Amino acid sequence: MPVFDLRELDRPIIGAPMAGGPSTPELAAAVTDAGGLGFLAAGYRSPGNLEDQLGRVRELTAGPVGVNLFVPDSLEPDPEDVARYSNSLRAEASALGVEVGAARNDDDGWHAKLELVLDARPEVVSFTFGCPESRVLATLAQAGILPMVTVTTGEEAQQAVAAGARALAVQGPDAGGHRGAFDQRTIPTDRPLADTLTEIRSQTAVPLAAGGGVSGPDDVVRLLGLGADAVQVGTLLLTADEAGTNPLHRAALTDGRFAETSLTRAYTGRFARGLTNRFIREHADAPAGYPHLHYVTAPLRAAAITAGDADIAHLWAGTGFASARPEPAAAMVERLSPTR
Repeated sequence: MPVFDLRELDRPIIGAPMAGGPSTPELAAAVTDAGGLGFLAAGYRSPGNLEDQLGRVRELTAGPVGVNLFVPDSLEPDPEDVARYSNSLRAEASALGVEVGAARNDDDGWHAKLELVLDARPEVVSFTFGCPESRVLATLAQAGILPMVTVTTGEEAQQAVAAGARALAVQGPDAGGHRGAFDQRTIPTDRPLADTLTEIRSQTAVPLAAGGGVSGPDDVVRLLGLGADAVQVGTLLLTADEAGTNPLHRAALTDGRFAETSLTRAYTGRFARGLTNRFIREHADAPAGYPHLHYVTAPLRAAAITAGDADIAHLWAGTGFASARPEPAAAMVERLSPTR
């Protein structure tokens, strides 16, 4: 059965899925209706909540939409490392009036969400944190859904295509939020996105979406010229009118307080890029251990957001964050798109 082709987009802009609240049906629909491809982020949502979001986005747009799923990770970190890190956060948690969370592993509703997308039939289903089994990708393609895998290296790209990925999201080191590397224990490469994209383009003919550090239309033109079929934009969309970004995060992106971003495992045990605040600087020793550490720090992060404490809250952002500004998502898609 034919699947959706990224090369058919009216505008080569993909709204990156941003789990934890920023991705909303309204944002996805706005990006799609502007000629791009909007995404819902299934991560951290219950299957029931995701089902509601899919229903809502179908009410808002008749155009193509995507859904992003987290691939479960079997890594079990050293319990002593996790306990040591948890204990180091207790004073911080107490000052916020909460307790450190209990570390645990789960699959983020993996099987239920797979069944849900097979039933709902979004045009695209993408995967982050690994490559699913070949049978998963094949089942999606047979249902007419484009299976897309996030990759950060040429080796990961080869593995994903061999498994049956029909498109790749090539994530560069400047991207905000979590790195999509298959192995969370590996220190992320700082190889420029341009080099990785060029390598992957030479390896495969499948459609490629490239993203990471996009700050304006010149970046879009450059990535398209290097072989990308579309450009994935995340950080800039955090300040879109339709995004569900919390007020603290929105302000931090635009008020000029923060000058740089850093990669950190401090919040979730998986490397992610965010605005460099005190919490990131003071917890550079956080061990690998996603999603275990995600649950450990969840109460602190929630309390910090409620308290408006930007020194503790996680403030995901790519290196192009200084170009973020409040505006409708449609205006952003139009502004970033090259003239044809």
